[in-house]
Amino acid sequence: MTKKWFTETVASTVSNLGTSTENGLSSEEVKKRQEQFGSNELQEQAGKTVLELLAHQFKNPLIFILGIGAIVSFFTGHLIDAVAIGVIIVINVVIAFWQEFKAQKGMEALRDMAAPMAQVRRNGEWVDIPAREIVPGDVLKISTGDILAADVRIIEANRLSIDEAALTGESEPVNKKADALEDGHIGLGDQKNMGFMTTMVTSGTGLGIVVGTGMQTEVGHIADMMANTEETKTPMQERMDLIAKSLMVVALGVVAVVCVIGLYHGMPWLEILNTGISLSVAAIPEGLPTVVTIVLTMGSTRMVKSNALAKQLAAIETLGSTTVICSDKTGTLTQNQMQVMKAYDASGRYWEVSGKGFSPEGEFKPLSHSTDAKDSPEMMKGLVVATLCNDSEYIQDGDKSTVRGNPTEGALIVAAAKAGLQQAEMLSSGGYSIVEKFPFDSGRKMASVIVKDLQGKHFLAIKGAPDVVLRNASGFMVNGEVVAHQPTSMEGNLAVAANPAEEMVVSYEAAIQDFAEQALRTLAVGFRELSEDDLKRDHTELEQDVTILGLYGIMDPPRPEVRAAVDSCYDAGVRTVMITGDHALTAAAIARDIGIIRSEEDLVVTGSQLDDMDDEELRRICPNVAVFARVTPEHKLRIVQAQQYNNEVAAMTGDGVNDAPALRRADIGVAMGITGTSVAKDSGDLILLDDNFSTIVKAVRQGRQIFDNLRKFIRQALTANVGEVSVILFAFLFMGPEVALPLTPLMILWINLVSDGLPALALGVDPEEKDLMERKPRKRNESFFSDHLGTRIVIRGLAQGGMSFLAFNWAMNAGLSANYAQTMAFAMLVFCQLWHIFDSRSFSTLFRKNPFTNKSLLGAVALSATLSLGVIYTGVGQFIFSTEGLSGSHLITVFLAASLPTLVLSGLKEVTKIKFV
Repeated sequence: MTKKWFTETVASTVSNLGTSTENGLSSEEVKKRQEQFGSNELQEQAGKTVLELLAHQFKNPLIFILGIGAIVSFFTGHLIDAVAIGVIIVINVVIAFWQEFKAQKGMEALRDMAAPMAQVRRNGEWVDIPAREIVPGDVLKISTGDILAADVRIIEANRLSIDEAALTGESEPVNKKADALEDGHIGLGDQKNMGFMTTMVTSGTGLGIVVGTGMQTEVGHIADMMANTEETKTPMQERMDLIAKSLMVVALGVVAVVCVIGLYHGMPWLEILNTGISLSVAAIPEGLPTVVTIVLTMGSTRMVKSNALAKQLAAIETLGSTTVICSDKTGTLTQNQMQVMKAYDASGRYWEVSGKGFSPEGEFKPLSHSTDAKDSPEMMKGLVVATLCNDSEYIQDGDKSTVRGNPTEGALIVAAAKAGLQQAEMLSSGGYSIVEKFPFDSGRKMASVIVKDLQGKHFLAIKGAPDVVLRNASGFMVNGEVVAHQPTSMEGNLAVAANPAEEMVVSYEAAIQDFAEQALRTLAVGFRELSEDDLKRDHTELEQDVTILGLYGIMDPPRPEVRAAVDSCYDAGVRTVMITGDHALTAAAIARDIGIIRSEEDLVVTGSQLDDMDDEELRRICPNVAVFARVTPEHKLRIVQAQQYNNEVAAMTGDGVNDAPALRRADIGVAMGITGTSVAKDSGDLILLDDNFSTIVKAVRQGRQIFDNLRKFIRQALTANVGEVSVILFAFLFMGPEVALPLTPLMILWINLVSDGLPALALGVDPEEKDLMERKPRKRNESFFSDHLGTRIVIRGLAQGGMSFLAFNWAMNAGLSANYAQTMAFAMLVFCQLWHIFDSRSFSTLFRKNPFTNKSLLGAVALSATLSLGVIYTGVGQFIFSTEGLSGSHLITVFLAASLPTLVLSGLKEVTKIKFV
């Protein structure tokens, strides 16, 4: 929908679309428009085929290098090496393929939300047609319970309200009208004369002229944004890609150096090729993709126990990198259930109403007085009025409490239940009955009902806007007695009394102002005793001379645990930004209450202000904005992109269709599992099973721990690779043209996958560091090797490679066989890694961490040592790996000497505090 139909009058809309409100479109015209505009359906982009997804997995540089190594091994007769490498490739490709194959669903969910049938006027008659056959210009009948099948300009509204929460983020149904709007720069939530595809009619009836179908609707626009929104790589994926490319460069560089040295010494090409294979295998941690996936899967399992379901494993670590959480308000920070928060009676007393959502559990807590609500005649009478003058129905099914109808009216019924008044009992056995209803309309701004009470007397129960009720009032009920009040002048919308009731008017006005400052939706209640003659009069006459009983302040309150969760984010250096379709005042009040707005420097920016900003201005103000209010899906997308441009790692929460493009674009999209639409869930990376913001904070903690453990694993794995490469390089540099390889490719594979891989995998369950949630979050461009980790990997790897070469060189000089010497080098490198695993657990030194706090690691080290000894001492191991059994003295010497690189370097770091050691 490109034209601003909400600014057009009904007559101009009819004229511009060439239709008729009495006859609709003719059959001939419908055919023309169907050819012009196509079907009223959302277009679905074709996803990748299975073969395309499978081929995509081989673009990983690690997989590419391993593939070359497997091929070379096969053609040079190293069949066991080729098979082993091939199995590793298959495992990595299958895991990655399966994770990606499970995506590609978002558009299907959008299509499922569309209405299947619609009632339109064609050739002067109302007909039911499939929604896909609707065309612009059709006159659409709108009734309670309908899902709108297209975007329409409302031309007739009879108490019509539509729930647009999934599209706009509004927590309340929107009352619709047919009048044209003058402001051409308002957002969807303020377009009171428009109806949008996929939204639901909650009450009333009406007519609308179709102004947009299919991809030309607002939801179609969102679908188009989803299709064209590029899904960003997570920070971990970017880091892993960088590691893979770096390893590829290193591997090729090392191979090139060895080839040059080999050619210089005149070595045969076959020996140079075998050495190149060994170095390629040594330089690449073959188990890295698999182990990363396993570590993330374990983290995913822990997250599910905390009510966070990760759809993509890479998203788990991303949470730990998050620097800003862009959170939707309704249903995430708030309960998505309207609730009476404060009550005021005409005697000037306030109560705070406790409880959660639509649950009847709660109480009226007196504020600055000691009167129980049940002892206030005006409060109890007011709750009777609020319950009876009400079109909503309270439903309790076991422990589950819900409201059918308008949520604001439902909040009044629940408040009454907290004071002991049950709607169903009052109307069935309580002696009350409804004689006649006069529903709310925008002209009167009130609703009223004639009630017959248990004494057979009649009274008018009235509920409405506080200023309107006061204008129609003739008195206040104070301590059970009616105090007369006659307005003598008007100031603004409120009447001012010049009689003994003036103090009550001032108090009443102060209560209205107090509730408004807290962003509470305020409703006033009153009553009027009726005679038999009154029953025959028009309701507009009856709604005069009302006695005011009190006020109720209503809102969708914050979740009780959100304040602590926002504070935890703040302490961890993670900003929380509210992005909502709701009004700025309401959003700002809640943001202050829960700690998102903490100072005067925290800005509140509206959608209309965003429209006046270019992207550069938005990026500039983003670090200072705490609340974005009254925003559209395009705004949400721009905000996320601006955060990312500022090098922030942005998490975006949402539950509606309007959130889908931003969820898809964000570094991590967090969808609501209970109230979230299918579109939001399919667009997100993480689903909150309890719709609770505090669950995100738990997930951030898990993500940080996982990142720490992945760094520990990568440190361990790459240190092993540096050791394997360096032992071969040392041999080439120091042994001359008669060089013999200290390690075979199969030995290197064993170290990478078993002797080093198993214990390194146990690092994935290492307990969290004490300062985990006190550190500042990592920036998007921060490397895995920050804080001198890369230097430590190289230094320790060279030390381990040096020890392994010394063992090999000593055995060769001692006249022992080449196989025995290789076994010595193999055992030395295995035990060096097993000692080093305990140092990898800490970012300080191993002397600062209790080795017994990770029992899984102890078990993995014991298992790895046992299996590696099996390679050395069993017949099968000796046959496959060409090893020889070491003597007892040699084994003990190797075991003790292998500890030196770790103990010496850790001791040096502990004493000198040098970080890079």
